[in-house]
Order: sequence, then structure tokens, then C-alpha cells
Amino acid sequence: MKILFAGTPTFAAHILQSLIDSPFQPLAVLTQPDRPAGRGRQAHFSEVKTLALQHQLAVHQPERIDQHTLDVVTAYQPDLIIVVAYGLLLPSNFLSVPRFGCLNLHASLLPRWRGAAPIQRAIEAGDTETGITLMQMDKGLDTGPMLAKRSLIISADDTSQSLHDKLATIASELLLANLPMWPNTPPTPQSQPSDGAVYAHKLKSEEAAIDWSLAAETIERKIRAFYPWPGSYALLADGTRLKIGAATIDVDHPTAATTGKIIAASSEGLVVSTGNGNLCITQAQLPGGRMLPMRDLLNGHSKSLANGQGFFTGQAC
Repeated sequence: MKILFAGTPTFAAHILQSLIDSPFQPLAVLTQPDRPAGRGRQAHFSEVKTLALQHQLAVHQPERIDQHTLDVVTAYQPDLIIVVAYGLLLPSNFLSVPRFGCLNLHASLLPRWRGAAPIQRAIEAGDTETGITLMQMDKGLDTGPMLAKRSLIISADDTSQSLHDKLATIASELLLANLPMWPNTPPTPQSQPSDGAVYAHKLKSEEAAIDWSLAAETIERKIRAFYPWPGSYALLADGTRLKIGAATIDVDHPTAATTGKIIAASSEGLVVSTGNGNLCITQAQLPGGRMLPMRDLLNGHSKSLANGQGFFTGQAC
């Protein structure tokens, strides 16, 4: 089959690599245009572009899907276009170009968590299971008929990074298990049920500010969901911004009446009172420093992180 691939970030690059290593190497790749990044604002290649160039694949980077892009794609006479986290809206006339349509690998068990951030929102919501859905794309947002699924248990210590990596692996496996079915006996599409559809809104950096009035379990899930980006943080009473990398639920100390109060500081971590229960911060980072285990951070900053101190509980900035 003649296959094209459309994708942009690391998740997509993992699946592209699996295609390159298989009998289904794509003819060409579509990915988003280079974006400025870093202090020098130099043009930054997407992970998919970097990988494609390493394997001498043709790369196309349209700003939008216009008639020129349609002409370029049509010239390949593709049988399938595989789309993974591409990031551009694909109109109906694009979806109809390949002989067997466009396939999408989505990092959730649809119809739950349609949208931009299914991995993070699943952890934040406390889901115990997620997975990958292979679907036939239509003009809606992650609404197309489903072709195959593979599920995965979300571990109690999964972050968005660890879950991302696990899902990328099973996404590749699911795709390669189903591609040989085309063009003779492709999977039978199944319409998505309307019940259970939830939208996974794109992450915003302001969501990373910790609200200590929430329950400890809720805050702990947010910390895992927002790691490594945007990275949860809280402001100490003196205004210092503490970025939090990991935390656990504390059951060894009585909860203080004041939310955001530090009620214990030891090699085990920094115990902070919340709206319901206590949270023990086990990894954190101060401005200009590295993410460290709390026991190491306390060695040089025990005064500001001492018992009885606390976190700012107003509108963090």
C-alpha cells in the first residue's frame, strides 16, 4: 500500500519509527511548520520531521490544508493516510483523498476523552484505565467510527510522561496488528456511542498553580497529570515559587485547620495540609535549581521549608 503519515510531536514520532521499521514505510510525511524555540528563538524541527529526514523521507509542512496541499497529497495517490497528533484541522476533501481514507490513533478509549489532552485529563480525573483507539477519521473532532482498541491500566504512580510512553508503545502495536488487513479485509467500523463522551481540554499553564483548598488526592493527581508540562507549583509565603515534581498522600499526621500549612519537614518529604487530608511533597525545584528529592532540598533551605511555615493560598501568579 501507498501510505502517507501526518503527525508532529514525540508520540507521533514513536509510531512513525514503527512504520519505518515495518513493511509499511510511508512515502512521505506531513508535519507542522518549524516553530521558534529556546532563548535564541531558533527554528525548531518537530520530532516527526527530524525522524523523517534521518530516513530520507519527503517532508511537507503546510501552514494549513489548502488547495496546494491537497494537490501535493493527491499526487502521491495514497491508499491510506495515518494521522497521529498532527495538530492541523483536516477538512473533508482531505479525508477523502486516500483510497481507504484517513486513520487516526487516539490516546484514549473513545468516546471518553476526545480532544487535545486525553492522557493528562485521564490521570487528573482519577481514571483507572485508558488505552488507544484506532479510528476512521470523519469531519468531527475524534468522532469517527472505531476500528480497534487496546486498553491499559493507569498505575497509581503514572505521570503524563510515563503514561505517554506506555501508550505510544501499544499504539504502534495496535496499528501494525491491523494494517495487514487492508485492502482485503479491513476491520469493521463501529460507531462511537454518544454516552460517555468527554472532551479533554488543552492544558493551560495557569492550571498548574496548586489550590490547597482541594483534597489531597485531587492535588496529587494534578501533580502527576501536569508532569512534566506545565509542571505544578505553589508559592511559599515569602513569594518563592516551588515547582513540585512528585507527591504522595500523607496519613501519618493530623490535618491542620489552615490549608497550605507545612506541618512536617523531614527526609520523607514536606507534609502540607489541604482542604481534605495532607499531601507529602517528595520532589521539588526552587528557582534556578534542579528538581531534587525533598530531603536534598531541605539541606540547603530548611528555614523557608520549616514546620509551621506555609504556602500562599490566594491567587498564585
